[in-house]
Amino acid sequence: MRTLYIDTEFTQLSLDRRLISLGLVDATGREFYVELIDGWEESDCSDFVLEVVLPQLQPDRYGMTRATANRALHSFLRSQGEVEIAGDALAWDWPLLLELLEPGGLPDNVCGCRALLDDQAASLSPDQIALLEAAPHHALLDARLLCRIFESVKPLHA
Repeated sequence: MRTLYIDTEFTQLSLDRRLISLGLVDATGREFYVELIDGWEESDCSDFVLEVVLPQLQPDRYGMTRATANRALHSFLRSQGEVEIAGDALAWDWPLLLELLEPGGLPDNVCGCRALLDDQAASLSPDQIALLEAAPHHALLDARLLCRIFESVKPLHA
């Protein structure tokens, strides 16, 4: 079973958060990335998101409505075979992924999720930890970083 690494960007660190962008990456280079052009407003965003996240967006290149993103995400996930989703902030990312997949829900080939820092944190070097802490807060770039780091410390039997 392959792993898809997830990262999201959203309006604020609260239960009222709204998804802005979502990235999924696997070790073979398969990627899904979307920036939502609806479902959130700049007035919903924290100062951090306004200053750091929004300037990195490229809606002309990656922007989709929620409805279009829903269909594209379902299509991408169904085409991946048996996969798990892994991330370093699943308490935030997983519910946002599931929300974007509604009303169809999670495709059957997605076998669940795994919190990376719970099972592999002890294997990370100080340099890898520093890279994670300095992540650019861009969903695709951060998902690529997670993939690169956690694939390098994956147990041999995995």
